[in-house]
Amino acid sequence: MSKGTIKKVAGPLVIAEGMRDASMFDIVRVSDQRLIGEIIEIHGDEASIQVYEETSGLGPGEPVESIGVPMSVELGPGLMGNIYDGIQRPLNTILEQTGNNLKRGVEVPSLDRERRWHFVPTAQPGEVVEAGDIIGTVQETEIVLHKIMVPYGMKGTVHSINEGEYTVEEMVATIKDENGAVNEIGLMQKWPVRVGRPYKEKKAPAMPLITGQRVIDTLFPIAKGGVAAVPGPFGSGKTVVQHQLAKWAEADIVVYIGCGERGNEMTDVLNEFPELKDPKTGESLMKRTVLIANTSDMPVAAREASIYTGITIAEYFRDMGYSVALMADSTSRWAEALREMSGRLEEMPGEEGYPAYLGSRLAQFYERAGYVVSLGKEGREGALSVIGAVSPPGGDLSEPVAQATLRIVKVFWSLDANLAYRRHFPAVNWLTSYSLYTDTTSKWFNSKINSDWTDLRVRLMRLLQDEAELEEIVRLVGMDAVSAADRLKLEAARSIREDFLHQDAFHEADTYTPLEKQYLMIKLVLSYYDAAVTALDKGADIERLVDLPVRERIGRYKYISMDQSKDEYDNIQIELSNQIQEMLQKEDY
Repeated sequence: MSKGTIKKVAGPLVIAEGMRDASMFDIVRVSDQRLIGEIIEIHGDEASIQVYEETSGLGPGEPVESIGVPMSVELGPGLMGNIYDGIQRPLNTILEQTGNNLKRGVEVPSLDRERRWHFVPTAQPGEVVEAGDIIGTVQETEIVLHKIMVPYGMKGTVHSINEGEYTVEEMVATIKDENGAVNEIGLMQKWPVRVGRPYKEKKAPAMPLITGQRVIDTLFPIAKGGVAAVPGPFGSGKTVVQHQLAKWAEADIVVYIGCGERGNEMTDVLNEFPELKDPKTGESLMKRTVLIANTSDMPVAAREASIYTGITIAEYFRDMGYSVALMADSTSRWAEALREMSGRLEEMPGEEGYPAYLGSRLAQFYERAGYVVSLGKEGREGALSVIGAVSPPGGDLSEPVAQATLRIVKVFWSLDANLAYRRHFPAVNWLTSYSLYTDTTSKWFNSKINSDWTDLRVRLMRLLQDEAELEEIVRLVGMDAVSAADRLKLEAARSIREDFLHQDAFHEADTYTPLEKQYLMIKLVLSYYDAAVTALDKGADIERLVDLPVRERIGRYKYISMDQSKDEYDNIQIELSNQIQEMLQKEDY
């Protein structure tokens, strides 16, 4: 434990002298107020400390004490449903102790030390176990079964293990190693946030993460264990997309990091999530969610920590064999915190003032995602999918954070302000977005949903691309110069945009669309197009084809509940066929 004194204070950066015995990334307590900070640079006996709390009022000569351990998170029962700040302090507990305004230097344990959990052993005395093996379980919430794992670096024979009610600090089992030493295991373990949790093997992601958002699942899917970026200018709906994914993505656990975004947005999350029902269990969504609130009015340095805190918690649940979805909103604010600290450290700036190591830090974060085989004899498989929002100033995707992110991620959902202004949500631009998981997930879609899923997706994309080309012609020479066949393409593409891609987040039936219903919706739009093309070849009038009454019913199909969707689909197909036949007979083609 190293002790020193403050030499200089520059915003969230404190330089302390007399810290020769301290190590990089050690946690320190600054001044008599015991503000929490982390050593990020050492020169001789001088340590540069980023302080995660407000530093106003600090001055030279005040004491600085190194705790001697790197910044770590507490992992154990009690994480679910909790709301933490960027350094894993529980905000609800702080509220009870200090009131609405956060006081400086508050020391609160991350996990409740008083609450008792019922531990049920799954291992027996005499059983040989290794790191990652599950020795017992705790029913943390109605939805989440918390699995107690042997900590990393521990191996041996179970010496004793007992069922009962325990706090997170009490020991539930002992393990005797090959040297005869007895190690104790509790419900809680600690892990340094800047170090990725180890695993046995990382596999190529091949199964899609179903989100219920049609533009994502059908056109630009993300795989379980994949990484995606949601860039877009102010007001294009990044946060709404993140909220929708947190609510509906097919994940066992959700970790939502509000990193540097407006406090009111985080308030919406805190108000909404407890009210939302988990579609699979009917329980509150908060019972499988961990929230990290580090808003723009909180100390800037803590933004950097919040990203690592969140992903370490997510890795912990991944190691239990769960599918975890992590939302980071937004990585741009995190990068701004890096830039501020880099400037105060007087480092040589890179592009637009960001530090030269911006790209490598982003890569270190996103590379912790993946579909992995966990440690332990069981070989459990878990997935950690990371979806990061990027908020480029003025929507300029050529700026460093967006470009560095694009080099790393495999899915790019490009949000378009023009679509948002036209009230088209989600405002994902289908011409500039892409997914590199399309080929790997197409086998799953074709085998689980329908063998022609990929073919239909290709047809949708082709019609949307044709529409973009035809719109250029229409702007130049007007609609009258377009052939009837091309006019029909424009109408089909409009139907894809308005009836399929547009989705109402606040409508009970439309906010989430199962894959089976998505398939039927695509079939309806393309059935109309194919039937109209056939009728056009027989000489039907384009104006009458465009104004077919059944099109209104196709447009309303997305508001039909899943229970009625198959019957309604069959009825629309019959009506479409009848109306086409009736029109051809009436005109005597």
